[in-house]
Amino acid sequence: MHEFAFVFAGFAVGLVVGLTGVGGGSLMTPLLIFAFGIKPHLAIGTDLLFAAFTKMGGTISLARARIVDWRIVGQVAAGSLPASLITLYVLQRLGPANPATQTVMTTTLGLALLLTAVATFYKVLRGKAVPKAIAPELIGQATRARHWAQPVLFGAVIGTLVTITSVGAGAIGVLVLMMLYPALPLPRIVAADIAHAVPLTLVAGLGHASIGSVDWPLLLKLLAGSLPGIWVGSHLMRKTSDRVIRSLLSLLLAYAGVKLISI
Repeated sequence: MHEFAFVFAGFAVGLVVGLTGVGGGSLMTPLLIFAFGIKPHLAIGTDLLFAAFTKMGGTISLARARIVDWRIVGQVAAGSLPASLITLYVLQRLGPANPATQTVMTTTLGLALLLTAVATFYKVLRGKAVPKAIAPELIGQATRARHWAQPVLFGAVIGTLVTITSVGAGAIGVLVLMMLYPALPLPRIVAADIAHAVPLTLVAGLGHASIGSVDWPLLLKLLAGSLPGIWVGSHLMRKTSDRVIRSLLSLLLAYAGVKLISI
């Protein structure tokens, strides 16, 4: 019976991801910790690979539609992937199951969820102000940051945050990219964020697997539920109020963040 609960949890998270595009990490990790009592390091490591596999399909679809700006993906990944590897090395040295490490993980996860809640609500308020389209001749200029180091530094912060918490490559990433590339349409920003999340979560997830922080049977159950959930959610997206769902999600994430910090 417990196994079906994991499949249903995967379906529920996939449904929300399909409806809103909000990253599954900000939902799945606290759900595993609070609802199922999974230890933080196992919840985080398993969720990283869960995110990698669920976002692969979206990236392929976006790449075929030619709305992924690979220059942005490459610049951000130049900071995030090395930062993720360094963070994994530190976690391995400290021991992911060490009580002190677990405390750092849960506290950082709580802060990341609060940031995600703010970013999600900000997108509700400001999403319509972001341009929806751009002339082809202006794409080159719109994908150029004010300074080459900005996306690399942002990538390093996100890489560290995602590796420790499995949260950050979704709403937080979109919010920062909106600031770094204000002339870029929102669909292209979201596409770049999703495309970048795949190699980052894959590297971080495999790194966690190498130090014993991935529950493989649990991962399979979550994927079994999430893939149809994403399909259903994406088809229901046009019939639901994105703003209402995102507003409720921001409150839920804020609550989970405060609860984790208080543990």
